[in-house]
Amino acid sequence: MILSIQNVLKTYGTYKAVDHVSFDVPKGSVFGLLGPNGAGKTSLIRMITTITGPDEGTIYLDGEKLNARTPERIGYMPEERGLYKKMKVGDHLMYLAQLKGLTEAQAKKAIDHWLEKFDIKDWWPKKIEDLSKGMQQKIQFIATIVHQPPLLILDEPFTGLDPINTNLIKDEIAQLNAAGTSIIFSTHRMEQVEEMCDHIVLINKGRNVLYGEVNDIKNQFKQNLFRIEVQGGIPADFAEHFSVAEQENDAVTVRLEDEARSNDLLKYFIQKGLRITRYEEILPTFNEIFIRRVGETAEA
Repeated sequence: MILSIQNVLKTYGTYKAVDHVSFDVPKGSVFGLLGPNGAGKTSLIRMITTITGPDEGTIYLDGEKLNARTPERIGYMPEERGLYKKMKVGDHLMYLAQLKGLTEAQAKKAIDHWLEKFDIKDWWPKKIEDLSKGMQQKIQFIATIVHQPPLLILDEPFTGLDPINTNLIKDEIAQLNAAGTSIIFSTHRMEQVEEMCDHIVLINKGRNVLYGEVNDIKNQFKQNLFRIEVQGGIPADFAEHFSVAEQENDAVTVRLEDEARSNDLLKYFIQKGLRITRYEEILPTFNEIFIRRVGETAEA
């Protein structure tokens, strides 16, 4: 595991921001840290990055307790960007890279590599305040990854980016992950979770309420819904045999008592002499799972 959170508690006065949370982040994974506003995600991130410490519990990075050298092994891109607007791009990146333990020569070489990769080498003398929000976002991303940390924490990394630059950063994240970098990805955009993450933890009211592999969780919340499309229309007696959730002219969504009955569904249409053009199980979206699980824990 690249990161292990063990029974961590963080309080502010009488308020429990993080209430005895435990989870592990597998090495080499893209791990979604999810939760509604005020759930405790930022408090967790602050402890992982050693900005604050837990009141109880322990956090390990790659098997080692967090310590003074931990920040050099983490790249953190906060939702609220932290660039010094009066500084020049090159000076700013040099300063941040050396804070992360790189020598001046190492920092210069790494920064040149990323500016060239993003085709922005002429930005070196520009002031941060003269850049657009999207341009500043690229500089923030370079500052996050320039020291090649084994763990990246990206909090809403696509905010302010147009679709082209969003895809550019997504591609870079995918390449870093393929090269072995572990990534914690915090976002409110559930479609991005489905697209990018292989594991998630859902935090609500400071507690871990859902944790595991993305595919396992989707299967855990499925409702045995199947959609089938045929040529020739849905027969009039179909509802006498199956529980219909939704029906159109040539398509129907049914809720089966168990997956085994999916064979009966196929047999029905074949015996009717109808050509099946599409057949699929409908798994819940992460947006639906998020709303359902947060609602359940709020009621509890």
